[in-house]
Amino acid sequence: MIQLVPFIALILLGSGLAIAYVIGGSAVLAFWSTGNERYLAILPQQIFSKIDVFALMAMPLFILAGEFMNRGGVTKALINLSMALVGRLRGGLGHVNILTSVFFAGISGSAVADAAALSNTLVPAMKERGYSLTYASAITAASSIIGPIVPPSIILIFYGALMGTSVTSLFLAGIIPGLILAAALIAVNAVFAWKEDHPKVSKGEAPPFAATLLHSLPALLLPVIILGGIVFGWTTPTEAAAIAVFAALGAGWFYEGLKWASILEGLRRTAMLSGSIFIIICAVSALGYLGAIERIPEAISDIVAALGLGPAGYMLVLNVVFLIAGMVLDIPVALALLVPLLAPVALAHGADPVHLGIVLCFNLCIGLVSPPLGGCLLVVSTVTGVNYWRLARSVIPFVVVQIAVLILLIEVPALSLFLPRAFGFIGGG
Repeated sequence: MIQLVPFIALILLGSGLAIAYVIGGSAVLAFWSTGNERYLAILPQQIFSKIDVFALMAMPLFILAGEFMNRGGVTKALINLSMALVGRLRGGLGHVNILTSVFFAGISGSAVADAAALSNTLVPAMKERGYSLTYASAITAASSIIGPIVPPSIILIFYGALMGTSVTSLFLAGIIPGLILAAALIAVNAVFAWKEDHPKVSKGEAPPFAATLLHSLPALLLPVIILGGIVFGWTTPTEAAAIAVFAALGAGWFYEGLKWASILEGLRRTAMLSGSIFIIICAVSALGYLGAIERIPEAISDIVAALGLGPAGYMLVLNVVFLIAGMVLDIPVALALLVPLLAPVALAHGADPVHLGIVLCFNLCIGLVSPPLGGCLLVVSTVTGVNYWRLARSVIPFVVVQIAVLILLIEVPALSLFLPRAFGFIGGG
C-alpha cells in the first residue's frame, strides 16, 4: 500500500493541485498505509508545534520590508551607488548588476525579489548600452541568488526554525560566503567583458560618487540597522525585522513618496507569500512526524554506516541530493522535506549546524538558476521576454562558478564560521 502513495502524489501534482495539499494529503495516506493512523489524533498538535516558533515571525516581516523597498525607490538608489563605484570599469554594468544584488541582499533577503527588480531596471539599461539581452538577463538571474545568502535571509530563518539553530549565527555565517560568491561572479563578468568587448560607462554617465553616496545613505543604513541590532544583542532577529519594516517605510517615503496603494499591495503580497510558506510547513511537518515515528533518520544513519561513507562521503551525497532537489522543488519545500530527515545524520557525523545550514541553503539557491524549475530563471525570462531555455544555457558558466564556490564552502568550514566565532555566538573549533 505504501508503494502507491508516491504515484498518487504524482497524479495529484499533475492535476495542478497546490503542492502543500499534495504533500499534506500524501502524508495522511502514508499514515494509513503504514498502520500509524492512531497517531493522526495528535497530528494537529505536532503541526502547531512546528509553526509556533518565535524565529518564524521574522520571515513575514522581512518579506514586508522587502516589498516596501521594492516599491519605494530604494533599488534605484542602490543601482546609482553601484554605478558610481564600478560603472567606469570594462563591463561596468555587469559589475553594477552584481554589486546591486549585494546591496539589495542586505535589505530584502529574497532572490526572486532581486531578480524581478533588476530585470525591470538594469536589464533594459544594459541592452541600451550594447549588451546582448540574453547576457544581461543571465547575469541578473545568476547574481540574484546572493540575496538569500547575505543576511537578512528568509531561507536561513526557515532553516534555523527547522533545526533549532541560532538565526543570528546563520546571518553572520552568510556574510563571507555571499561576498565570495559576488567576487566570483564579478570575475566571470570581467572575463566575458574582455572576450566580448563589453562597453564601459562613460565618465559623464556615471553619477558623482560623493553626492550619490549621500543620497544612498538611507538605503545603506537599512542593513546596518538590521545586522547591527542583532549582532550587538540589542534586538532579536524578529525585533530587527519589525524595525526594518518601519525603516523601509521611511526610506520609501524619502526616495519616491511611497503611496498608500503600494503599501496595500505590499501587505497583500506579504500575506500571500507568508501564507504559502506556512501552509507548506504545516504539510511537511506531517511527513516529518511520520518520519520520526518510523525512525527514518536513524535508518538513513544505519545505511550510511553500512556503506562506509564517513562524514566526507555523506556530505558529498547530501549535497548531490540537495542540488537535484533544488532543480525541481521550491526552496521552502525542499528544506522542509529534506532537512529534518537528512541533516541530523550529518550532525551525528560531526558537522557544525551553522556551517551545514549555510552549505545546504547555498546549495538550494543554485537550483533557483537551474532548469527545469529555476525560480529566478522563470522570473527573469518572464520580465525580459528572453526564451527560458536560451536563458538557461547562457547562465551555465555562472552556475559552474557557483558550484565551485559551494565546493569551497564545503571544504573550508572556517569561511562560514569565522564571523559567528569572532562575535562569540559559537565556540572555537
